[in-house]
Amino acid sequence: MAPALRLALIVAIAAAGLFAPALLGGTGAVYSAAVLIAIFAVMAYGLDMIVSDLGEVSLAHTVFFAIGAYAAAMLATRLGLGPVATLLGAIILAVVAAAILGVVTLRLKEFVFSLVTYAVAVVAMTVAANWEFLGGSDGLRGIPPFTLAPLGLRAETDAQLWPVAYGLLLVTLYLMHAFRRSRLGQAAVMVHLNPRLATMSGIDPKRTRLQIFLLSAPVTAAAGWLYAYQRSFVSADLLETYFLILMLTSVVLVGRRLLLGPLIGVALVQIQEKFFSFGGYVDKIVLGSVLVVVLAFLPGGLVGLGRSLVALGRRRGESVAGSMPDVRTVKD
Repeated sequence: MAPALRLALIVAIAAAGLFAPALLGGTGAVYSAAVLIAIFAVMAYGLDMIVSDLGEVSLAHTVFFAIGAYAAAMLATRLGLGPVATLLGAIILAVVAAAILGVVTLRLKEFVFSLVTYAVAVVAMTVAANWEFLGGSDGLRGIPPFTLAPLGLRAETDAQLWPVAYGLLLVTLYLMHAFRRSRLGQAAVMVHLNPRLATMSGIDPKRTRLQIFLLSAPVTAAAGWLYAYQRSFVSADLLETYFLILMLTSVVLVGRRLLLGPLIGVALVQIQEKFFSFGGYVDKIVLGSVLVVVLAFLPGGLVGLGRSLVALGRRRGESVAGSMPDVRTVKD
């Protein structure tokens, strides 16, 4: 396909996606699900850089999600800043936090790295739930509606917020695509697959890990930033295990290093929870069970399962064809 035609097709599909909720009924529930899918997909893409490209498992990305939400809430309610300023604040705070955590964990790998990042998440949840500066257990309420006066945009409902959430999702998809085609993205894969070869090629594994950590944190924080406006309040529940399990499941459910993988994974989870719910606690059990099954039995995700079934079908077809007698030989 010619590059120009391919670009036109991508633009057309992206433009059509904006009207997807309206085509699916346009109800409040549909728009609510669409906004949450976009926000949680962006949240998951931040972790996807660490898990799929770097080969590490960070359990502290809920912290960056909460940083984005709390930054939006505090800057909006206490300083009266608008969405653009609160987004910049969320990104800056997330980068600072990622730099500190990245430097501390620079020498740690795999299991120890995951334990340390999880400990950070536990500490962050305790602080958020008990520090009055952050609202304590009551959280921060009264976040004003998402308003961009120059564009005449005031989003008081999910339907009005949907274009913003969809725009953030498109920007994130472009960022992920550009990252995986960049030198940093290729270096991350090399560090993941063969650290010794990466070092021999002039790549510093520690520097690469830190750079990707610094890049992934603002992505997840941007999701928290918009989630604060969608909910109109923030609290320590942003650091609950649910969001971590949601991120991990979304990253591995469809398959790793697939551009649309986390988006499809989040969509499947949210559609089940919003339209085919078994109840709050049961939905969480289902989500956790799906993660366990995928990690234990489907390391390649649903795409890997599909490829295995196709390969199995081909082998059986070849086996049947090989066992059939040649018609010409029978006649002779």
